[in-house]
Amino acid sequence: MSYLSKVRQANPLVHNITNIVVANFTANGLLALGASPFMADALEEVADVAAMSGAVVLNIGTLNEAAIASMLKAGQAANRQGVPLVLDPVGAGATAYRTEVTAKLLGELQLTALRGNVAEVANVAGERWASKGVDAGAGEGDVIALANKAARKLNCVVIITGKEDIITDGKRTYIASNGHPILTRVTGTGCLLSAVVGAFLAASGGGGDVLEAAAEALSFYGVAAELAAEAAEDQGPGSFQIEFLNQLALVTPELYSSRSRLKLLES
Repeated sequence: MSYLSKVRQANPLVHNITNIVVANFTANGLLALGASPFMADALEEVADVAAMSGAVVLNIGTLNEAAIASMLKAGQAANRQGVPLVLDPVGAGATAYRTEVTAKLLGELQLTALRGNVAEVANVAGERWASKGVDAGAGEGDVIALANKAARKLNCVVIITGKEDIITDGKRTYIASNGHPILTRVTGTGCLLSAVVGAFLAASGGGGDVLEAAAEALSFYGVAAELAAEAAEDQGPGSFQIEFLNQLALVTPELYSSRSRLKLLES
């Protein structure tokens, strides 16, 4: 059974502590996929919510001290209960504050997966890479080697998104080639992707392969984007956003398999 089928069968609860820009889009995207979003960030309840969730997703897009405290508490509860934990280090390296917060989260929590653009992951791995704003991602260098270094350093799956997406645990590496450039014209598509990774990791529980689940999440997301772009044609990012939510619900495992361009690199 594909992980996509498992998500829709299990309807996993995905606990998101995310940013104010993307909360609605993230919740709607998870619902369309077949998961169940829980957008709780109150310090008084985040540990309880995390403990009963299938996955916890932390996103530092709009930071404040209350959110950081809640992220730490939810992440610690997830770690205690063996719940998959995903971090989206939005803008890490762009400001000293974001860099410090990312380091604190990484120092106190054990991640299952980290998803970011190349500049964000380079910052986490301690590598120099040009960064300008929260959407920075262009640059020169060996991105696969960077992803592998970060995965070994953090002992988790690392995902670097770009024209091609890299998914690695430091030993095995997948390349996902599906997607569409219009994704970059809708705010929150990367943040929603991190939440979708959480849903697929939740579906991998009970003996599933975490790396395979994450790789399928990236590939599925790209397929949905391609189909949405085709359906919306040249109507613009607003129509694409709506159609993308539709495709997250409509893409079947069979359609996904027929269009997926996901490959495992030879070691």
